[in-house]
Amino acid sequence: MSLPPHYILTEMDDKTTVAELRKRFLKFINDRDWKQFHNPKDVALDLATEVGEVLEHFKFKSNEEIKEILANPEKKKELSHEVADVLMAVLLLSDEIGIDLTTAFNEKLRINEKKYPVGLSKGVNRKYTELK
Repeated sequence: MSLPPHYILTEMDDKTTVAELRKRFLKFINDRDWKQFHNPKDVALDLATEVGEVLEHFKFKSNEEIKEILANPEKKKELSHEVADVLMAVLLLSDEIGIDLTTAFNEKLRINEKKYPVGLSKGVNRKYTELK
């Protein structure tokens, strides 16, 4: 599959599976005996908190200011760590509630493909209920 030039697939992303990420993170949690503190509600709250921390990097910033942030390796590294925290929370939540992320992703993508057919949605930023 050919990706547009702004989509960067690194060697690590290309070779690492969701299962490997989940196993590494669960080992990290188990090694610290933190499972006792995890339940779906608290992990979902953690996910929302981590997403908020990502949003802080963009709050009240113009598109130009965001480009400057992303061009600064140190600031981009900070943002990448916040995005990684979101991924960790997603992995943990999926484990806590028994979701196979690959299956869920594929199912949801098929649903979205039906909601947003290329012929109606290409270049359009409207919700599927507004497409004609």
